[in-house]
Amino acid sequence: MRILIDTNRYRDFCDASEEAVSAFRRAERIFVPFVVLAELRAGFACGSRARRNESVLVRFLSKSRVSVLYADEDTTHHYANLFRQLREQATPIPTNDIWIAALAAQHDLFLCSRDKHFSNLPQIPRI
Repeated sequence: MRILIDTNRYRDFCDASEEAVSAFRRAERIFVPFVVLAELRAGFACGSRARRNESVLVRFLSKSRVSVLYADEDTTHHYANLFRQLREQATPIPTNDIWIAALAAQHDLFLCSRDKHFSNLPQIPRI
């Protein structure tokens, strides 16, 4: 299984949450969306353990099964369609989470997140 992780699941993994650790171990590949990377680093910048947290993140990103996933032109089409769907449903979600969902849809990935608002996008498979 190829998974795309949300910020909360990365934090869960770092905190040794059994559910997150199990999901990460089972994954054939783990993709980190660019916006998750930005959210994590923004959190590090505002915290007291920035250097330590960055070091842990860099080690995680260096694993052979882990890749950062960036948006491209195709991603913007997925984003637009998901944005329209959410607007028509009157179920908005945060902008960064639309980018995450767009990347999951584009690359046929399972989304690993605790955020319940992703259930407003049933076409995005979740673990």
